[in-house]
Amino acid sequence: MLRSFDIVLIVVMTAAATVTYTIKHKAENKLEEVRRLEAEIKLEEDTIDLLRADWALLSQPNRLEKLVTIYQQDLQLAPTASTQLARPEELPMLRAELPPPDDVLEAMGMAKGKSKKRATKVDGMATGSVAR
Repeated sequence: MLRSFDIVLIVVMTAAATVTYTIKHKAENKLEEVRRLEAEIKLEEDTIDLLRADWALLSQPNRLEKLVTIYQQDLQLAPTASTQLARPEELPMLRAELPPPDDVLEAMGMAKGKSKKRATKVDGMATGSVAR
């Protein structure tokens, strides 16, 4: 009996050692993968910092002004006329900003008057006029 018990203990001890080694090996592999990923992240962060610095150099107003003067004939740039700019109140209204139609208000029981009104133009712009 002592001999079979010793064999069982040896098998259990060997199995425990195998499981422990396997877990340790997997943990070391994961730690190596984490270190590799941290190195990749650091490299990417350094690359982003370098690209931001490069962009800051490339978009300096003095440099751009020199390039515009050098390539003026090729680019044919002109200042923006004040008539090309629009104020926010001149832009068409968003659909969400439009009041609901009278028939929807009536269905909800919120209509102010019983007469239906026709849509009217809001602004006098040639394009983008919005009717309510």
